[in-house]
Parts: sequence; C-alpha cells; structure tokens
Amino acid sequence: MTDAVLPLALSQGDPSGIGPDIALQAFAHRAALDLPAFLYIGDPEVLKVRARQLDMSVSIAETDCEGATALFADALPVLPLPTGSDVLAGKPHVANARGTIAAIETAVQLTLAGRTRAVVTNPIAKSVLYEAGFGFPGHTEFLADLATRATGQPVVPVMMLAGPKLRAVPVTIHIPIKDVPEALTEDLIVETCRIVAADLASRFGLAHPRLAVAGLNPHAGEGGAIGTEDEDLIRPAIRRLRDAGIDAFGPLPADTMFHNEARTRYDVAICMYHDQALIPAKALGFDDSVNVTLGLPFIRTSPDHGTAFGLAGTGLAREQSLVAALKMADAMSRFSKDRT
Repeated sequence: MTDAVLPLALSQGDPSGIGPDIALQAFAHRAALDLPAFLYIGDPEVLKVRARQLDMSVSIAETDCEGATALFADALPVLPLPTGSDVLAGKPHVANARGTIAAIETAVQLTLAGRTRAVVTNPIAKSVLYEAGFGFPGHTEFLADLATRATGQPVVPVMMLAGPKLRAVPVTIHIPIKDVPEALTEDLIVETCRIVAADLASRFGLAHPRLAVAGLNPHAGEGGAIGTEDEDLIRPAIRRLRDAGIDAFGPLPADTMFHNEARTRYDVAICMYHDQALIPAKALGFDDSVNVTLGLPFIRTSPDHGTAFGLAGTGLAREQSLVAALKMADAMSRFSKDRT
C-alpha cells in the first residue's frame, strides 16, 4: 500500500467520554469536510450503542489498516479492540482503562510500522488511568515512552497547541505551579526550542521559524526586580539559541504577547508553564486548536479538549477540534513525505 492511501490511526480515548461521539460525527460529515481516511481503534460495539444514543445512522465495518481507506467512503472502518466491560456514556470506569491504553499503544505500533500515516488520539481521563496504575502524567509522556521503547532512542516530547491564530508551547507541562521555577532550566528551554524549530521546519514548512519566548515572572521580571529567573535562565537560553542560528527573542512579558499585532511578529510562542501557553491558545481557538506532540519519531495530533463526560451521548459534543486534528495530521504527513 502506498503512503497516499494509508489511513490515519484514531485511538478511541476514554470510551465513556465524547471520543466515540466526535468520531461518529466527523465521519458522518466526511465528504463535506473533505476528511482524510482514518481507522478507528477501539470497540465497535461502543460505537454502535453511541450511534443509537445520538440517533445517527452510521455504517461500521471491522477491518485492518490495509482495508480502511477503501471502506472509508461507505463505512467507518474500525480495528476492533473490545473493552471487555460495559461502557456507559458519561460514566467512566477503571475497568475500561486497559482498553484506552491498548488503543493508544496499537495506534503507535501501527504508525511506527508504516501501516498508518499518523496517530490521532481522542481524549483520555487521566484520573481513571491513574486508578488503574497508569504511571505517566499524561498522553504526551506516555507517547514518548512508547517511542523510546520501540526505537531504543531517547525521546523528549514537546507539547504544542496549534490553531489558526496561535501556536503555543509550554516548556514545563503537567506539574504544579509551585514546582515550575525549580523545574525550569536553561538547558530545558534550549532543548525545547530546538525541537520546536526543527519540527516546524520539517513538518510544517517553516524554514526559519520565529520563536517568541515568554518570561516567567510578571513583566518578564522587570530586570530582576520581580524575580531573577528571566535574567538568569531565559535570557542566556535565548542567546544560546541565537548563536545556534535559531530566531528566538525575548524574554517577553506574557501579558502583551498574545494580542493581534503581537502575534504577527512570531510563528510560535514559547511559554514557561502549562497555563501560560494553554489559556491564550484555548481562548483564541477552543474549537479549532489542535494538540500536537513534537519531538516524536511519528506524527501525533489530538483534539484540544478533554473527555467532557457530561456531553457524552447527548448530541451536544462538537467535533471541530477532532476534524482539525485529523486535517493537521494529514497535512503534516503529506509535507513530511514530500521532503523525503
């Protein structure tokens, strides 16, 4: 099978959340949305029950990677991974955690084997996975571990939220705010920015991306008057990046980085902690922003929202972010292939 007809691998996410809903809704509008073919990895029975709850008439066909693209015009192709327990919309249960994890693992394995083009992940509920013994802070770290185990090479994952108005990267991710200053190092900032610059060039077509680097403290520290991290860590990191030929500048006060005029001056905002990046990213594009993991040996995108258990099975969930994630994975895959 040629790369042009390989499907994307879409993991089910938590089956009690809106993953099944938005997959069904996206597929139902595949022609109007010009969606690339995707292979849903999860329990087909959950999809059938959810379709009935949503009063949707969707053909569902069990298949493998090789059959998915040909089926896509007529039926939602599913690589079956039964959950092994009852799934109720909006009622997460630890018994379903193993199926959630297995779907992610399978999507990664298929993509690394060249049987699917990219990994697109539906939302997971970390609290449910933790209860089952999941040993990672989130999706991003788990994907990096899978990549390292598969390739034998160390992987540093970088989270990027990408939407029509803003790309934003947090240098530190799923840690408490009180731990950010200690976790933040000059080397971590440099490594994160190098990965971002490399992937924006190789997978997004930005030959010389412009990186706007936020300060950690209010007003980027006011020259050391409001904290010293901006001068002691961030500014030296930016000097090293510029010496390496990367167009990075800052540290910039975060409160003035995200208005319309400011965003025209850069291609990506490098932020020091989770909410400094995700609040503006979601405010500027909640329905059409995409979570992209950079630094992996495969392409991974995801909707920029959670499981939304309260919306599962109600018909109120919106599929726009999943659609954006599928289209971005398709575009990144095609651009990467064209460069090889």
